[in-house]
Amino acid sequence: MNSEKISDGVTPTDVVGAADPALANYSPAWLANLASDVTLEGSMMNGAVQGADAVRSLVGYVRTLYERQEFHFAGPVDATRFLEDYTAWVNGEPVGNVVLIIFNAAGQSQHVVVNYRPRSKLLMLSRLVGEHFAGTPLAEAFASSTAE
Repeated sequence: MNSEKISDGVTPTDVVGAADPALANYSPAWLANLASDVTLEGSMMNGAVQGADAVRSLVGYVRTLYERQEFHFAGPVDATRFLEDYTAWVNGEPVGNVVLIIFNAAGQSQHVVVNYRPRSKLLMLSRLVGEHFAGTPLAEAFASSTAE
């Protein structure tokens, strides 16, 4: 497990807990039920993107970067919110992620918030996504290979 020491003895880790075997075949149903004006924002983005096609494209591409993915939790918070907590491996390195999905009155995914950790890994992901979507409006929300 990769970790770094920070102030006051706190040690953040890349992998939190062990994956839940019951979620081994989990597939996010929320992704198949996006509102047409769904928004997605996250720690690796500047701003947000809107629209089912844009969200589906971004999430679909990011998932192709995952060598493997282990879910720690995926389930409803209440009638309007759903939470995922997982670790994915990209370029052999673990990347933690917590995703909050908020449903509209029709039960569609209306707002998605994606929070990767640690910062070094989310910046790597942001650059990869920015490079993949270079030349499109989606690229503007992500880091470029020249970003610091």
